Amino acid sequence: MSDKPAKEPVQETQAPQNPELCWYAVHTYTGYENKVMDTLRRSVENSPEMRNLILDIHIPTEEVTEIRNGRRITTKRKIYPGYVMVHMYWTTNSWYLVRNTRGVTGFVGPESKPVPLSPEEVEHMLHPEPASTKTDIAIGQEVRILSGTLENFVAVVQDLDPAANKVTVKVTMFGREQLVDLDLDQVVKVED
Repeated sequence: MSDKPAKEPVQETQAPQNPELCWYAVHTYTGYENKVMDTLRRSVENSPEMRNLILDIHIPTEEVTEIRNGRRITTKRKIYPGYVMVHMYWTTNSWYLVRNTRGVTGFVGPESKPVPLSPEEVEHMLHPEPASTKTDIAIGQEVRILSGTLENFVAVVQDLDPAANKVTVKVTMFGREQLVDLDLDQVVKVED
């Protein structure tokens, strides 16, 4: 017999069989969403056990297009400020890691007990409907046309369709009023 102690077999930590893999909403301080996501990702990368329990961390965002001074500006906007989505197996260890991350105030659910999001909620959060274009122009306002054959004409907004990026304006030309359809970025509000 050998005097050497028997080697312990190396065991890989695997996700538990009982808990289900689900998406959970985690409440954070507003403005800390990116910090929480980055901190959680680093914590997961540094822990072999957590790599098998927490699979994804996501902040739902959408692209918003605004027309400002006749220029089209596209920005990303958080759909749910103050929330981060975590795709994980709920165990005591995964709960503890997420709950004790700086900037996290708790899980969404009664008494901080995580309630998994439904598949419909997850689909809506991960693949939101495209946002319509926002504009500072309203029906009845005077606008100046920025491009095209009617460049520099002043017109009055008759109809507005931000989803289609269209505006209908009434232009007076040679003593006649005419309705013209334009893109939103072809007009700018006339400042008083």
